[in-house]
Amino acid sequence: MSETSKFVKLCHISELKEKIGKRFVVEEKDLAVFKLNGEIYAVGNICPHQKTASIYEGEIEDDCVVCPYHAWKFNLENGKKPDGNNGLKTYNIKIERDFVFVEISLQKLNW
Repeated sequence: MSETSKFVKLCHISELKEKIGKRFVVEEKDLAVFKLNGEIYAVGNICPHQKTASIYEGEIEDDCVVCPYHAWKFNLENGKKPDGNNGLKTYNIKIERDFVFVEISLQKLNW
């Protein structure tokens, strides 16, 4: 199996509101996208605690998103919990002509 990546357009930057998450499903990846202090962040939308697709509904507190069901916190920049343990996968973002793009890894089967 080999892996490649590509940037996929998500939305216009005006569709994202400060500290309000938005859910996107791209190439079978469930993402939570946030705008915080003018920066755009994309993390996995599935909470690792009980595997709920709820992160996009979380509130922002101290540069972290708080899972609305379990109150687990995840840093938006690196996905880690405050204790430094891994938590959510993070995704690279780029902005072009006011559109938000996310980098998605694609796996190819080599038969």
